[in-house]
This record gives sequence, C-alpha cells and structure tokens, in this order.
Amino acid sequence: MSDNANIANQSAARAGINRRTVIAGGVGALAAPAVLRVIPANAQSKTIKIGHVSPKTGPLAGFGESDGFIIDQMNKILKPGLQSGGNTYQVQIISKDSQSSGTRAAEVAAELITRDKVDLIVASSAPDTTNPVADQAEVNEVPCVTTNCPWQPYFFGRNGDPKKGFTWTYHFFWGLEDVIASYLPIWDGAPTNKIMGGLFPNDADGNAWGDPQRGLPPALTKAGYKLIDPGRYQVMNNDFTSQISAFKSAGAEIVVGNMIPPDFATFWSQAAQQNFHPKIVTIGKALLFPSVVASLGPRGNGLTTEIWWTPTFPFKSGLTGQNARELTDAYIDATKRPWTQPIGYQHALFEVAIDVLNRAKSIDPKAILDAIVATDYHSMVGPVKWTGQPVKDVTKTPLVAGQWQRKGSEFDLVITENASAPEIPVGGKLELLS
Repeated sequence: MSDNANIANQSAARAGINRRTVIAGGVGALAAPAVLRVIPANAQSKTIKIGHVSPKTGPLAGFGESDGFIIDQMNKILKPGLQSGGNTYQVQIISKDSQSSGTRAAEVAAELITRDKVDLIVASSAPDTTNPVADQAEVNEVPCVTTNCPWQPYFFGRNGDPKKGFTWTYHFFWGLEDVIASYLPIWDGAPTNKIMGGLFPNDADGNAWGDPQRGLPPALTKAGYKLIDPGRYQVMNNDFTSQISAFKSAGAEIVVGNMIPPDFATFWSQAAQQNFHPKIVTIGKALLFPSVVASLGPRGNGLTTEIWWTPTFPFKSGLTGQNARELTDAYIDATKRPWTQPIGYQHALFEVAIDVLNRAKSIDPKAILDAIVATDYHSMVGPVKWTGQPVKDVTKTPLVAGQWQRKGSEFDLVITENASAPEIPVGGKLELLS
C-alpha cells in the first residue's frame, strides 16, 4: 500500500480530524477539515487534557523553540472538538517548561498528572526531559508518548529491561546504531588517519554515547577507528584544555561527541586558541540548531551532525496533509525565524497523540494505552508503529547526516549522506574543515 493510501486510511479512521486540513490564505494559515463539526449541545462535558513537557528555557531551549508554533497549530485544528469512542470532546493542551532540568521535568510532569489530571502526557527533547516525564507517567499509570531522544538513553537510562519493557510509556526516535550508520559514511569518505577524539559529558546522553558496550566505542573499533576518550566531563564545563591536549597528542583528525550548545561553543573556541584543527568535527545535539551554528561565526562552516528532519524530507503529516516544506514555510512565515529540526518531531508528537485519542474506544487510561500499542501511523517524520523492535516500547524513525555549509550570509544544513535512509535525498557533498 502506498504512503498516500496509508494516510488516507488513517484519515478515514479519524472521524473528528483528518488530513483534509489544507493550507489556505498563505502558508501560515490552516483551514479546518471539512469533517470537523461544531460540538453539539449534547456533547460530553469532560475536556480531554493533553499534558506536554519540553525545555523552553535553559541550555536545551533550542529543542523547544518551535513549541509555541506547533501548539498554536494544534489548538486551531482541535478547536471544533475531537471525537473519541463515539463522543465529541473539547481538548486542552497544557504545556510545561522542563527548564532543561530533569528535576524540574519530573516536578511539572507530576503536576500535570496529579493536579491537572491529564488523560495523555507527551514529552520531547533529550533524556533530561523524556526520562523523568516517562517515569512519572509509568508510576502513575498514565499513557505517555515521547520523542526527540535516542532510544538507548531513553530506555536504558530508565533501567529498562529489554525482556519486559515498560507498560505505560512509549517512544519513537532513532538509536545510536543509526547515528553510527549515518556518521561512518561521512568519515569513511574523507582522507583522515582514523584517529578521533571523543567528547562525552557526564549526563544520560553522554554516558549512553560513550558506553563501552552499547555506545559508539565498539562500533568505531569495528570500523577501524581509534577513539581517544579522556573520560566524562561535567556539563557546563568552562575548560576543555585536558581533552584538547589529549586529542593533539594522539594526532586526532576527527572529533565526535554529544554536547549541549554552550559546552561545544566553549570547546570550539578553546580548540582554536590552542591550535587544534581537526579535519572533521561531528557533534550530536549542539549542532542541530541554526542559531547555535550562526553564533559561532565563520567557524560554524563545515561542522557536521546527524539530521533527524529537514524541509527536504519526503514525508507528509497524516493530520494536516502538509509536506515537510509546507510545514517549514508555515513556521518561517509565522515566526520570522529560521527553520529548526525539532519542528517536524514536535508536529509528529501531537499527530500521534491525536491519532491515538481518535482511535481510543474511550478516554479511560487503559483504552488510550491500547490505542497507543495499536498505532500504525504515517507522520511528518515517517511511519510510527510499535512492533516490539528494538524493544517493546520503542519504534525507530529514519536518520541521515550532513554538514552546515555557509551560503552567503547564512548557514544551510546540507544532507551529505543517506546510506541508512536512501528515501531521503542528498543535497550536497562533504567539505573538509579549512
């Protein structure tokens, strides 16, 4: 069955909301789907509440930059109501800021569950947010969907048992094996000595990426690379001299790691000051956002990273019918800001949530959970379907990699390799750092 047919089937299954939402009056405007009806007088008085947690402030605020736009979009779509279990309900999205803190994420998730009495909770953006929110949902038996975090730090960071999984919490994103599969073609295609320095912080992401069994090290060794790992550094570090010295002594020509934006900015500045000039620098998390790369000035040119989503991705929203370019244009038109990778996943997170609620036989927690488990949905970021692989509660989405290349006064994130997801088009060739 084609993707278009699958999307059409999803639409037919959702009596309250479907993909017939179209772009009208310019790219930023959404017309209500024809099947959305005004809530009748005998509609259910209860309001379905969707709790949402992401980092809107703090060092991970780039992940939450598109939240306001996406939530506004969803509120417009949901205004006529949502049908679930044969009844029509009003819907309220209650969004909370994790402040880039795991402790705060747990606190606001508890508030959403115990005070606001949400029916479904969703969260995104690094294990600092996804993990504590999911833990609160699991212990309180509230259905939960999360994204924007590699599945290993999400699952194993919560002490997940692959034989059992979790009951109430489900996740969609890619994994570290996909990072390796997308990074290796970048490095293999360049003339280097295959010696690389590793930058892994002492947090859930850094510990997962640098894990000697489940992280990058064994895959790098198998591929013929020598990793120089000076050990975990503390987040918000102000001195990377010891790491830079270790890399220079070993002759490292590649740098790989997972860092928050302020830490990478500090490292990259000090690398220049200490005359360390690698040929390739590939960093997860920090280099996702155009604002971060632009803040680096000319030294942002040529940096490489994984790419979760861009305006050139070939997927469409099963909710609005928008393709990636149309969603991007709507965001730019509404916010006057450059596009950013989390736009696609934040949209998809709410797509999945609405699809789940539409299919649920009732708004009882167990019925919503059953609908999550049965999800078979084509989203803005690709198919979302929990099949038990790689573990019960995780389904994977496609990943590619690329490079920030300066085009005039601005930077463009160019896909330079798509070996692990050939359906996503390449946009250019890798350029070595000068």
